[in-house]
Amino acid sequence: MLPVIIAIILIFIVFYFFRNKKKADILSLPPLNIKQLLSTHIPYYQKLDDENKAVFEQKVVEFLSGITIEGVGTTVDDADRIMIASSAVIPIFGFNDWKYRNLTNVILYPDTFDSEFQFEGENRSILGMVGTGYMNGQMILSRAALLKGFGKSAGKENTAIHEFVHLLDKADGATDGVPENLLAHEYVLPWVKMIHREINKIERGKSDINPYAITNEAEFLAVVSEYFFQKPDQLKHKHPELYDMLSRIFSQDPAGGDDMLIS
Repeated sequence: MLPVIIAIILIFIVFYFFRNKKKADILSLPPLNIKQLLSTHIPYYQKLDDENKAVFEQKVVEFLSGITIEGVGTTVDDADRIMIASSAVIPIFGFNDWKYRNLTNVILYPDTFDSEFQFEGENRSILGMVGTGYMNGQMILSRAALLKGFGKSAGKENTAIHEFVHLLDKADGATDGVPENLLAHEYVLPWVKMIHREINKIERGKSDINPYAITNEAEFLAVVSEYFFQKPDQLKHKHPELYDMLSRIFSQDPAGGDDMLIS
């Protein structure tokens, strides 16, 4: 029995050492490197004024200091870490002290995976997932999708932002497309009605929103949030009421240029 206990203790020591070593490696990155990576890879950051850029950098460092990022079947480089951290910061940038208390690890897979978390073989179509049950606190992302979401040819989709919006939605206890922690009570019913009106338009082919949004209310929120942060000017032009409601939810006006936050 004693050897088993010793083995378990050693496993925890090794895990703790490497987990904290990864965090130390991230935090030892010179601030200039973080700035350069953000300036190179994150269009959202590029639009901020100098004061808000400094705030964004700090939030990125805070995220990386508290969350373990590891690769399975792929390596994780500094650009990957910056993109993951930025995906987390972008939806909560309008909030002063938001913490992802329902997340401990982000696992990066090379590409799509299946419902059994396999990234090889057939029937692989999942780009990202927020874990539940025994996977609670875990997020799995496709590295290919992560890179595409921040690539020069990126469109309205960003898988990593999508998954972090699911975490925001889940923070009130239910992943239901109604982030009650972020939306005043008087706006809940109008938001739900707006969801169903837009889903009806998508079903009739009368909307440019990704059809995946009709899956359920939670996916609707995540999909339109991608659009909101990726192509804010386009969303504001084509869906002004939806844009205004998302601005209220996230306390942000990304179509507003440097003045992106709503006071």
